[in-house]
Amino acid sequence: MTEHENEGAAPGWEAIDAALAPLYADQTPKHYGTIISARLGGDDPLDGISAYRRTTPRPHWHFVTYGFSELYAKESNDPAYSGFGFELTFRLADDGRDEEPPTWALNFLQNLARYVFRTGNVFLAGHHMHLNGPIALEHDTGIVAIAFVEDPELPAIDTPHGRVEFLQIVGLTEDELQALKRWSSSQALEAMAPALPLFVTDLHRASLLNDSAIARTLEAGSAREGASTGRIYTDRLAWSRKKRLLRGTQTVVTIGARQVEELTALLPLRLPFGKEFELIGDAVVVAFEPADAEGVGEDGERLTVSLTADACRALAATLRPKAGEYAVPGVDGLIFEVVPTEIRDAEGKVVQTIG
Repeated sequence: MTEHENEGAAPGWEAIDAALAPLYADQTPKHYGTIISARLGGDDPLDGISAYRRTTPRPHWHFVTYGFSELYAKESNDPAYSGFGFELTFRLADDGRDEEPPTWALNFLQNLARYVFRTGNVFLAGHHMHLNGPIALEHDTGIVAIAFVEDPELPAIDTPHGRVEFLQIVGLTEDELQALKRWSSSQALEAMAPALPLFVTDLHRASLLNDSAIARTLEAGSAREGASTGRIYTDRLAWSRKKRLLRGTQTVVTIGARQVEELTALLPLRLPFGKEFELIGDAVVVAFEPADAEGVGEDGERLTVSLTADACRALAATLRPKAGEYAVPGVDGLIFEVVPTEIRDAEGKVVQTIG
């Protein structure tokens, strides 16, 4: 604990320690406390991160956070959950030679905490997130995204301040992330689990889709059930409608090039299965719904595009992640304007422009 905490004054912290004790009774973790926590005006939301060294099923560091839950006193209004209701864990492959875990992993966990504390958005098992670049900027790695699973060794606990779940971060390659989106996160991760014992993240591994058996399982699940991903978020989204003389209303949907590939991949795995799909922007929503006839409607800032299965496939075949205007065959008056998307790193520097 950090120096300002008194013995016995942190029942939430002690509950986490008690959950870890059966796994690590004979090990004192490397612990990295925050000098000035965010509660006291500092920049780090987490009060601490512990790292345990493991040798099985392969050498790795097992990180556990302290700070998403209520460590000292009950402050939230929800009696069922402590704080945000979870702590994060992260298992990172290690060759066993370093005495200390890598600093980037500690900073990564604090950055995830900053996102949660700033937005109020919580993580749940099955959630996934693109990182807009390598998980570790100074490493040559294909791990560019993460998903969340229940830590296979740490079940949820009931603390004096409410329930706390241990959500483990799983590093993913780009194509693995897309495979999760095209089916079900939980089922896709279950299919990957035999190749990822305890879901240890290895910066140097190749994509699991190189394994033909795993790839076939993921493709079959997607073809059989469609995609569970029902929405994607984008900061480049707008729509407008204008009446045309003798030709009806024209609708223009403006979307960033980065989201085009996701949209065209997921729409055919949603609408033909009777499932809606949403693009969610900062101020507007564009919803796609399956229908027997094409149509466009608006309700406030929400635009609803109704598509038949044929029109859905036509849209997916027409749009490209390249700047320009695209008319949807068979859907009169519907135009998609694709604009370039800038990908920025954690420091805000543009590292890639799509479209």
